Amino acid sequence: MALIERQEELSCLETLIAGAALGEGRIALVSGPPAMGKSALLDALAERAIDVGALAITATASRMEQGLQLGVLHQLIQDAPLVRGERERAARLVEEGRRSATERAASELLLEEQVVHALITVLLEQSERYPLVILVDDVHHADRASLICLAYMARRVRGAKAVAVFARNDGFPHDDMFGTDVLRLPHCRRLRLPPLSRRGVAALMAGRVGLGAVDRFIDDWYALSGGNPLLAGALAEDYRRFLRTADTPPAELVVGEQFDQAVRECLRRGHPRTAQVAQGLAILGAREGLEELLGLPGFDVSRELDAMAAIGLLHSGTFRHEAVRSAVLAGTELARRRELYRGAAELAYTRGLPPCVVADLLLHATTSNASWVVPTLEEAAMIALREGRVEEAISYLKLAWRECADESRRAKIMTMLVRAQWRLNPAAPAGHLDLLTEALTKGSLRGSDAIVLARALLWHGRFDDAREVLERLTAEMDAADHETRAELLVTQLWLRATHPPLVAHTRYPRKADVLAGMVSGAVSRRMESTLALAEVVTRGPREASLRTVERILENTHLDEMSMDVVENSLLALTYAGRCGRAAPLCDQFSAEASARQAPSRQARLAAIRAEISIRQGDLPAAERHARTALETIPMSSWGVAIGGPLASMINALTAMGRQDAVREYLDRPVPKAMFETRYGLHYLHARGRYNLAAESFTLAIHDFLRCGDLMTAWGLDNPSMIPWRADAGEACLRVGQAEEAMHLIEGHLAACDHAAHRARGIGLRLRAAGAEPQRRPALLRQATEYLQLAGDKYELARALSDLAEAYDALGDGRRSRTIAGRALAAAEECHATPMISALSRATESDDVPAPLSGAVIGTLSGAERRVAALAAAGYANHEIADKLYITVSTVEQHLTRTYRKLNITGRADLPLIQEFGNQPRT
Repeated sequence: MALIERQEELSCLETLIAGAALGEGRIALVSGPPAMGKSALLDALAERAIDVGALAITATASRMEQGLQLGVLHQLIQDAPLVRGERERAARLVEEGRRSATERAASELLLEEQVVHALITVLLEQSERYPLVILVDDVHHADRASLICLAYMARRVRGAKAVAVFARNDGFPHDDMFGTDVLRLPHCRRLRLPPLSRRGVAALMAGRVGLGAVDRFIDDWYALSGGNPLLAGALAEDYRRFLRTADTPPAELVVGEQFDQAVRECLRRGHPRTAQVAQGLAILGAREGLEELLGLPGFDVSRELDAMAAIGLLHSGTFRHEAVRSAVLAGTELARRRELYRGAAELAYTRGLPPCVVADLLLHATTSNASWVVPTLEEAAMIALREGRVEEAISYLKLAWRECADESRRAKIMTMLVRAQWRLNPAAPAGHLDLLTEALTKGSLRGSDAIVLARALLWHGRFDDAREVLERLTAEMDAADHETRAELLVTQLWLRATHPPLVAHTRYPRKADVLAGMVSGAVSRRMESTLALAEVVTRGPREASLRTVERILENTHLDEMSMDVVENSLLALTYAGRCGRAAPLCDQFSAEASARQAPSRQARLAAIRAEISIRQGDLPAAERHARTALETIPMSSWGVAIGGPLASMINALTAMGRQDAVREYLDRPVPKAMFETRYGLHYLHARGRYNLAAESFTLAIHDFLRCGDLMTAWGLDNPSMIPWRADAGEACLRVGQAEEAMHLIEGHLAACDHAAHRARGIGLRLRAAGAEPQRRPALLRQATEYLQLAGDKYELARALSDLAEAYDALGDGRRSRTIAGRALAAAEECHATPMISALSRATESDDVPAPLSGAVIGTLSGAERRVAALAAAGYANHEIADKLYITVSTVEQHLTRTYRKLNITGRADLPLIQEFGNQPRT
């Protein structure tokens, strides 16, 4: 290997050899941090000695052979070209010396002086034939007997034609008498090898990886290696290995296995105490606390830190790179590493460091029975969950569960673990449910923790097990504390909205009794949001409840307790027809769930967002969000809730005419238990819509009626949630069962709340389908008004399409084509391909007016917009006046100004303006 930046030292040693040829014996002590090139320097000197006719004999000490007395001296004798008699004599002397060392081990005089003299004489006599160069590498590892001989030789070499060169690491060992004795000799020369300069590292790397790579990475290589040739060479090898497996050079610094091995080799060559301090520093990450952790005096710690800095492992008291720390830890025995982590955790706790810092150390530590361990891990888990670090929280809770000896507390910890794992994947906690069920049976799981178990069992369709939990909770309700009673009320309200068949197995605490006591803010929010959802699905929306959930959503974040609040509140707004308000809130929480690394929450929110998009008629968005829900967590993890995202996907694909894709989702197996939940209702309805589109009318009617039977039996017969009667009526119309169809449609309209704009619009469209031709336009105009208010673009497009057909049937072709054009625009926005195809044929006419820009429409006043919107929908002037409570003359004036502003000739050219000032009257 080329000697980079070591030529000056090599020349100095060559000068000593030249002097030895003249009888001026010298010694040299080459020192420096481990892996600085001392061995390479001695190898180069041995080659030069041969070139100038000198005899070089070498030996290398080893830590493994320190117990073998005279081992290093025996290497020198073996390497010397002794004649037969000299070699036999030297062998006898070595054996005698070893025997003497064994017999006199307790004495400072480890060897007899005569033996030492005789052994060194055998070597130095070789200098009478030719100059002698004696090279001993790693002399700091030499055995004690050899050191005595080498020290003797160092004093005698002055009068011989010989040079003795000893190489050793700095500071190793700390009580080195050999080095002290040698350095005091007047004929000794000391040479210390410093780290390579930046130029030296560049020269070393250029010879191994080429100049091009050096130009790109020299600053990184120099900074990371600290000028240590071994570390720099390892970085070069990692770079070359990368090139052998990649098509292009790396864009960033490559730090790999070779560098890790080099770091461990540097520590292996150093003093054991240096490695010990390195291990402590790798655990703590800083200088502070090393004395207490390692049980070493501060002076010793500082000295070893300086030694590591000299090696090139540290900079400003910390490791130069995370790879250095990783290599140190990997090179530490597992038992030792875990013990250090335990000590570091205790130290961090006593110093009052944050719980997460202590918990991170405990994760890697040996078992500790300290009373503070479990509470610290629990607190750290709560903090991590609030900060969105779910995987860390799960690790803390798993360790807390293993370390905890109290059964009741273990059950609580397991409940927290189930909640945390649920954020990543609802299927993950399934393996813990049996343990929790057993804890419930033993009486160590109670109250709100038992409620968590019940809901987890319900998610996975284990209804019988969940029923037993709920019955036990009900039986214990009178003895429960106020918070638990409130939680039970929340659970029963949620069951009413989601798992109605199980309501019979619970007993409601009176809401007034619950509210009379003190409950936490989190419980209060869950109660209000769940109540709002239960009211919407059972009795229709209540304004006060909706205002409450809006306020809650505006002030709630996705912490460890609020997902149910968010989900229930968003669904309450969605089913109540307030999709325009629910959509941005849902998007806001979805972004937060993504930032908090909560895939389960992301999926659940995506499923809600897909349902919102269906009700807004945004079919591409519905498909996108449903796909996100189904891909973020596996379908098997959805449990009975799979019906929600599947229903949205089926509805969206059906409306867009993608029948093959729908069948793919319908072919996927779903849990049988799903059909005992609200999610199953959505699935049945979506499957019915697909069958209706596929003209499988009998199957469609069966699905709709089954959905309706369940909704009626469960007390959820709310057309705003699922308009099953309307869809069943449409299917009956398609098979010619007009009387049955109108009975269903009228029943649907009768069940509509005054605020159920979407459901009422759907019902009026179908009522028109069964009405006399002359009545159809009026009914369809009302339907379009309601659907515009609801914001459902897809259902609006269907109503407009029917309105165009109604005008065409009455012979009003121009108005028919105008309305058809508006329907086509709405259908294209929804990507409703079947409707687009049908409407495209109806609009093939030059009479259809070109759409007007939003800027032009924006020139109209509010009153003009309201009048124009009704006129465009086909209302006569006197009907508009009646609806808006103004005179016919005022209507005519507004229309005249509107025609002038829009530069059109009459009402047939009016664009579809989606703004109404008054709610339509039936």
